[in-house]
Amino acid sequence: MPYADALALQRSLVEDRRAGTIGDTLLLLEHPPVLTLGVRGDGGRSHILASAEDLSTRAIEVHEAGRGGDVTYHGPGQIVGYPIIDLNPHRRHVHRYVRDLETVLIRTVAEYGITAQRVQGLTGVWVGDEKLAAIGVRIARWVTSHGFALNVNTSLDHFDLIVPCGIADRGVTSIARLLGRSVDMAEVENRIIEQFADVFDLSL
Repeated sequence: MPYADALALQRSLVEDRRAGTIGDTLLLLEHPPVLTLGVRGDGGRSHILASAEDLSTRAIEVHEAGRGGDVTYHGPGQIVGYPIIDLNPHRRHVHRYVRDLETVLIRTVAEYGITAQRVQGLTGVWVGDEKLAAIGVRIARWVTSHGFALNVNTSLDHFDLIVPCGIADRGVTSIARLLGRSVDMAEVENRIIEQFADVFDLSL
């Protein structure tokens, strides 16, 4: 799904969730190559290493996302999760919400024999010094949007176009790179769904 369409869909679902016309919802999408910017400072524009001409040649768009965090890359082979959930009344804690998203992904990749962890002071899911999943959220009146990006079969070369999440001294990895083989995307999605339902105590 094009990134702009995903933004519009999220905004619509957030309003529906706030109005109570839908229940908690998890979108799992895959985007064409795109760089997305956060809301702090310049949003991460200074961390884009490629020229505008280079991005245009590669057909990579740049979008302001309206989420927390710095610049990141989304593209084919990456599962991007957008939880649209109401944290009222019992889960009104931003840090707990982010840690819970990390838990979902740590448990998901553990099913593939990958030991991932948190890094003190850094958001996301890591294997050694390499980021396996990025997290950037938006919470407005306690309804969430945006979320996480898990590298499954992602082309990691595209991360060379940016300083991922503004962190210059660490790398990026994927499930496929760690396992030495490609992985079925639908299978990973199903495992994310199961772990998400368990961590957030939601029924499917």
